[in-house]
Amino acid sequence: MRASLRLSALPLAFLASVLVAPGLAQAHILQGAAGGFGSGFEHPLSGADHFLAMFAVGLWGAQMGGRSVWTLPVTFPLIMVLGGVLGISGFLLPGIEIGIALSLVGLGLAVACAWKPPEWAALALISVFAICHGYAHGAELPSAADPADYAIGFVLATGLIHLLGIGVGLALHRPFHGRIARALGFLITLGGGYFLASA
Repeated sequence: MRASLRLSALPLAFLASVLVAPGLAQAHILQGAAGGFGSGFEHPLSGADHFLAMFAVGLWGAQMGGRSVWTLPVTFPLIMVLGGVLGISGFLLPGIEIGIALSLVGLGLAVACAWKPPEWAALALISVFAICHGYAHGAELPSAADPADYAIGFVLATGLIHLLGIGVGLALHRPFHGRIARALGFLITLGGGYFLASA
């Protein structure tokens, strides 16, 4: 029983370390020129705001169950690409950093409350957030040494973070463990509040 409790606490400790690690609490825009595939793959893993949002999408999909386990994590990067196109084109979309912070608050609350809306409503919500995340990173692509490779690396890393969230969510699906998943959602919400105050 004690071993089970220790294993259940691992996701909570991991997420807490992401929230408090000072090296991860960085601005969304990269310093200096972005590179190719490696830089694109690394960026979602090194930016706490993006990482937590991607993790929350997978966690929420697993929490909702049914088709949402895969429809939410698949829809997010697809819509994120559209946001990226807007960023590359130079289309002016104000308040992006606030939108990214609100994505953490919204997704975190959805998980914390174990909210199970109709699938279309969940997809609409994450699509709005995906536009914000995609736009922020699309604005970086023109300065990349290899924008196509950067985008491929970025989307691949995003998908892996989604899978991590799904895996943690499914592992915590039992009634008692469901409370741990909700606690993770609460921590993500707190992270969103931090980024919102910093925006």
